[in-house]
Amino acid sequence: MKYDIIGDIHGHGTKLENLLIKMGYKLTSKGYSHPEHTAIFVGDFVDKGVELKEHKKVLDIVMAMVANGNALAVMGNHEFNAIAFHTEVDGKPLRKHSSKNVEQHEAFLNEFPVGSQEAQEVIAFFKSLPLFIELNDFRVVHACWDDKQVEFIKKVLPDNRVTSDFMIQASTKDTPEYLAIETLLKGVEIELPNGLTFNDSYGNTRSELRVNWWDTKAKSLQELSRQPDLDVSHIDIDLKANIPFYPEPSPTCFIGHYWLRGEPKKLSDNVICVDYSVAGGGDLVAYQFESPTKGSFTSW
Repeated sequence: MKYDIIGDIHGHGTKLENLLIKMGYKLTSKGYSHPEHTAIFVGDFVDKGVELKEHKKVLDIVMAMVANGNALAVMGNHEFNAIAFHTEVDGKPLRKHSSKNVEQHEAFLNEFPVGSQEAQEVIAFFKSLPLFIELNDFRVVHACWDDKQVEFIKKVLPDNRVTSDFMIQASTKDTPEYLAIETLLKGVEIELPNGLTFNDSYGNTRSELRVNWWDTKAKSLQELSRQPDLDVSHIDIDLKANIPFYPEPSPTCFIGHYWLRGEPKKLSDNVICVDYSVAGGGDLVAYQFESPTKGSFTSW
């Protein structure tokens, strides 16, 4: 079996449709299918592009493909956030309906209002998604493969799918569940010392620095930083003790999440990102996997 690992879609239904057709998928009574290939989605189906109204198109395609065995999918951080946004505990949503959170989720809400039957069906689908996939030759997770956090999830979620109790714990800061979700679905972050902060792409003030956990050759935090305009060259930390680097002998790991730009290429010998900023004007990218040593990128 050949696999097509497809990056973050963020509501771009027409681009998804065109990419599938380009790769040889055909629309059938059971959704898009390919006689020799299985698609794998890395999550983040929703949000971004407030004026874009193609979330229903995306979810109609993805949900049908998964339901009929034509695709697999993992949960992204936007799916986790959506579940929390639409889940009430003691009369309050797990993810606050603050102006910031509503704005981030507005593109989805335009087509799936809170409490609607359609929204409930989609949220149920999101809950059914595993947090990661392990196959014989490769792995798939939305943002970071950390063996410690993966083993924790296997222990507390034998089915590898969120439960109501897990969602409560994972929505509460400083719990082991919260840390696991932050790492697997958002990536590795290092707390900055001495009150150092910066503004993220949303304009929010951050005191934690996201790092390239796949770069095992880096010698400093500055080299690992995903905020290159921030000077952290003076910060000296034990990289191996603080960052769960992905060992080179490990199986190839596919991720999304990172809004890369330019010509798609491997991040390392065994880590491949398929998110190339479709929501920011980039391409929707897939990696067509044939074997651990053979595969290629394609995009629309």
